[in-house]
Amino acid sequence: MEARAKATFVRIAPRKVQIVLDLIRNKPADEAMAILKYTPKAACEPLEKLLKSAMANAENNFDMDPSRLYVAFCSVDQGPTLKRIRPSSKGRAYRINKKTSHINLVLKEIED
Repeated sequence: MEARAKATFVRIAPRKVQIVLDLIRNKPADEAMAILKYTPKAACEPLEKLLKSAMANAENNFDMDPSRLYVAFCSVDQGPTLKRIRPSSKGRAYRINKKTSHINLVLKEIED
């Protein structure tokens, strides 16, 4: 049995999210929450929200014990890129690419 949570179109580059996901992969859910709370990265805020959602899904939809959950799978994929233009000198324009992310998180119960 597994509980899933998914965040789409998060306005942060996937490369930045991947660094934080590597910290919490295969960790117990409460330890992962502590890591996200005290890591000074911008990606921690949406990931903490996503982890809370997955824990709530596990508890309410699947009757899992929240103290026995661990992060079984987490991944990030690139979403659509928002293309913006910044004026430059001599009538030129510079492209600014604002990347988005799709984040998946799966929690499973520790089996004895």
